[in-house]
Amino acid sequence: MSAIAPKGDTNSSAPGAPKGNGGRFPRSTRLLRHADFERVYRGRRHFSPHMTVFYLRRDQGEGPRVGFTVGRALGGAVERNRMKRRLREAVRQRRQACSVPVDVVINPKKSLLTTEFSQLLEEVGRAFQVIQQKLTEKPRGQG
Repeated sequence: MSAIAPKGDTNSSAPGAPKGNGGRFPRSTRLLRHADFERVYRGRRHFSPHMTVFYLRRDQGEGPRVGFTVGRALGGAVERNRMKRRLREAVRQRRQACSVPVDVVINPKKSLLTTEFSQLLEEVGRAFQVIQQKLTEKPRGQG
């Protein structure tokens, strides 16, 4: 009997492994097109010690769509991919803090590689809270 799961089997026997699609980024929650990234860069910004977050409200859809840009100046491919993996995981764990339809692009800083993951989670969560607050508050003078 083979210990290898058949191709297409989504059940994982690893403890703590995500079930179904819960631990993934479906296409509907990702920014995929260059034009989308460019549009978001013209929107608002939120600065934190280890990243810059750009965001722009969408007219339709639910919750945030997220993209990451990690330039070559931040390191080699291994370092850049590690940054993206850490950011993806932090966003997976904190994106429920933002329910407004918004497109978000996260640009990490080099210091992201050495920061504790708990601090990264805190920063990502705070960024989503700020986005939620800024996009749901009433304009001044109305209310």
